[in-house]
Amino acid sequence: MEDADPFVLVWRSIFGILPMVMIKSLKIVASFFIGILTFQSCKDEPKKIIKTEAIVFTKEGELSVFKQKTDSLVTTFDIEIAETAYETETGLMYRKSMAQNRGMLFVSPTVRMHNFYMKNTEFPLDLIFIKDDLTIASFQENAEPFNEATLSSKVPVKYVLEVNAGLVQQWGLEVGDKVIFEKL
Repeated sequence: MEDADPFVLVWRSIFGILPMVMIKSLKIVASFFIGILTFQSCKDEPKKIIKTEAIVFTKEGELSVFKQKTDSLVTTFDIEIAETAYETETGLMYRKSMAQNRGMLFVSPTVRMHNFYMKNTEFPLDLIFIKDDLTIASFQENAEPFNEATLSSKVPVKYVLEVNAGLVQQWGLEVGDKVIFEKL
């Protein structure tokens, strides 16, 4: 190893190592100030409110419910019909409420077990599970808003009718009661 000139050693230590340390320190200090400026600018900006359009009810049919034993009319109301993948996946999500004389009828292409949940649904519902012969097979009453617990049909069905919570009890519906619906 060659002996280095002391002047060269001092020169390298001052202008070789020192600038690297200084550059690293400057980077840290600059990052700190940029962070503070960014944080400050975020505080000063007002929050942006994204307004989405309300989903409105579209009457696509009428549905009537009849008592099994007496064949008497219980109620008739307007329905939206959910048949496409998007319609059945979305259902009544993102809506604030639904009028008492309205409901949503889900139509499945096949008879099968159905499982629903209340994710992003803002009001309580009764779910009425209906066989392919249009008789009521089972119920899930008073489903809680935003609850992601599974609500099962319990038996294979072709249709599911969602109405406001409490209507199944108010109408006195029972398994075996019949529905009739007409598309517009």
